[in-house]
Amino acid sequence: MLELTWLPALMPYLVPLPILLPALTAAVNLGLVRFPRWQRGVSLTVLGALLVAAMLMVAEVARSGIYVVQIGGWEAPVGISLVADGLSTLMIAVSQVVLFAVMWFGIGQGIRDGDDDDPVAVFIPTYMLLNMGVSLAFLAGDLFNMYVGFEVLLVASYVLLTLGASAARVRAGVAYVMVNILSSMVFLLALAFIYASVGTLNMAHVAARMADIPSGVKLAVFATLLVAFCVKAAVWPLSAWLPDSYPTAPSLVTAVFAGLLTKVGVYAIIRARYVLFPVDRLDGVLMLAGIMTMVMGILGAMAQNDIKRLLSFTLVSHIGYMVFGIALGSRLGLGGAIFYAAHHILVQTALFLVVGLIERQAGSSSLRRLGGLAKASGLLAVLYLIPALNLGGIPPFSGFLGKILLIEAGVDVAGGFLVWLGIVAAVVTSLLTLYTMVLVWSKAFWRDRSDAPDGDHAFSRPMTLTEKATVVKVEEREDVGAMPWGMVAPTMLLVVASLAVSVLAGPLSTLTDRAAGQLTEPGVYQSAVLGDPDDAPVGYGPGTGIGPDRTGVGDPGRSAGAGAGDGAGAGGKEASDAN
Repeated sequence: MLELTWLPALMPYLVPLPILLPALTAAVNLGLVRFPRWQRGVSLTVLGALLVAAMLMVAEVARSGIYVVQIGGWEAPVGISLVADGLSTLMIAVSQVVLFAVMWFGIGQGIRDGDDDDPVAVFIPTYMLLNMGVSLAFLAGDLFNMYVGFEVLLVASYVLLTLGASAARVRAGVAYVMVNILSSMVFLLALAFIYASVGTLNMAHVAARMADIPSGVKLAVFATLLVAFCVKAAVWPLSAWLPDSYPTAPSLVTAVFAGLLTKVGVYAIIRARYVLFPVDRLDGVLMLAGIMTMVMGILGAMAQNDIKRLLSFTLVSHIGYMVFGIALGSRLGLGGAIFYAAHHILVQTALFLVVGLIERQAGSSSLRRLGGLAKASGLLAVLYLIPALNLGGIPPFSGFLGKILLIEAGVDVAGGFLVWLGIVAAVVTSLLTLYTMVLVWSKAFWRDRSDAPDGDHAFSRPMTLTEKATVVKVEEREDVGAMPWGMVAPTMLLVVASLAVSVLAGPLSTLTDRAAGQLTEPGVYQSAVLGDPDDAPVGYGPGTGIGPDRTGVGDPGRSAGAGAGDGAGAGGKEASDAN
């Protein structure tokens, strides 16, 4: 195996890069607003570089354990800590794949539309800020900077959601912003409670000090955080906003929202459950919420006639799988949830990009108008079928493997009625998801368009609001809208990436298991960030995987192994050998 001996010295510069570089690129792109070709070139180059940097971080964290960069020479918990552990680096790597592909898709769509300033000139700077917010939320070692990451996401996502400023998009955008502002206010209230209770917002420090706080107070604070995070993750019953907000946006915007933004909420739930409150749990509440999210989401999907809305409901439904894995409270369950999150980001984004291609090819995403797409474009049919079967859980795809991991974790826990109900719900939801995916295939791809209820209303482009209201009948066309290569290629990239998750399921499940190990042993995370055994919980000591100090930007970085006592990673091995 290739030894990247130079990589540890590079880590202090790689960790802040996903935050700093998108922010700088957004500023540069604002100055290049009159030079759209330069905008596109600079943005794709930066996103490609970030993807490489993210992969390098995954490799180093897998080899040496948790890596922490203390910004500005201020030690934790006073200063700002950026924490690159198994979970955060994996999520950043997958998110950079998605962000690169969707940017490529957006540039291809903008070129096809023939107007260099709309929407590409507005889209690109805002999109880079969205990237910054996602990365900050993933890497933040304190709750305040996680909150800042959420707010950057909110501002950028509102601009992207209302791109084009149509009445429907502005209306959906206002509803989206109102819901997310409310969740942000709840998050801010939780931060006030935490600071009043323990006097710090550094997550490792909060976890260490929470041991002395009465259990009733801890549960109240945890419940407040969960409400805020469950809104952002679209967990039932706080998910009603999503199916009404996402389908109105352009397909490329909906794709990145569906793939990433809800997973940031899932990520925050994991941090709250396993880092901040590893003992005082609300697993029963989370389990029930996960079950209801699975069931209600898929029932909503079955009632839809528009593919975008159908996929929005399946998005909600499959968030339930991740919440189910988190609520199991075991290393196996958490590892399955992380694996499923990585799989779902790629598959769900690919499906929404396919919808963008369907709209380009047929002028509509309504199942009442679609038909004959398999005959019109065999490539489009393949690009839909692979991620659709993957989402439906057909073996040997990663959707099947992720569900098996979660079901195995549920059986291993051997819990009560709710756990077995969750297993049943997972199986039933998987079958119903497959049914909805096959339904879309049979209506949009397999049947003849003349058999569709509104099949005689064909459009070679997406309809305007006026056209949707009047449903103007136009002539049949042989060429119903060619798909530009700039949109097809990134969609193919994501489909191949989703297949790679299936092919590399073994190494990926090892990574997700190690990430779960770092989180289910709180002493590992706390000692990596704080570097002081006095601030760690009882049981901290040699064998927890603490590695040697390493030089960081302005301050020593620290590395910790994957799990307590298992000697995993370079840091853990050195600590074990020393003792």
